[in-house]
Amino acid sequence: MKLHVVAVGHRMPAWINAGFEEYARRMPRESRLQLIEVKPQPRAGAGTAQAVLEGEHKRIRAALPARCYTVVLDERGKLLATRELAQRLAGWREAGRDVGFVIGGADGTAAGLRREADLLWSLSPLTLPHGLVRVVLAEQLYRAASILANHPYHRE
Repeated sequence: MKLHVVAVGHRMPAWINAGFEEYARRMPRESRLQLIEVKPQPRAGAGTAQAVLEGEHKRIRAALPARCYTVVLDERGKLLATRELAQRLAGWREAGRDVGFVIGGADGTAAGLRREADLLWSLSPLTLPHGLVRVVLAEQLYRAASILANHPYHRE
């Protein structure tokens, strides 16, 4: 199983890239974590915010692997405790499907993409910078994998 983080945005600060890569490097072989950056839809001449979202929706869909389980990160999504995430990660492993985690752009994600998602997940009710979401997501996936491996990284 591969875990794909499909994120709208590019040219993140070095600390964002370093944080994501640190946790991606720690992931076990059976749950490799990969970042796929999607270029934001140009705003100049794009018309409405809805048109921007639809353009990004097409780019995100094209970047997601075929038939992957799709998780869209959204502030209106379901809140999961870390142990719940670990249970879901175990289920995804057993199913043998790749998982795509979508981090939208400045305007969020298109309604169609949210409807198509297998899971809408909220990391927090707080509004977080999109680059920071990459790092928090990677850390939480590593933490969930460490729970499944009975590794002492996670403490309660």
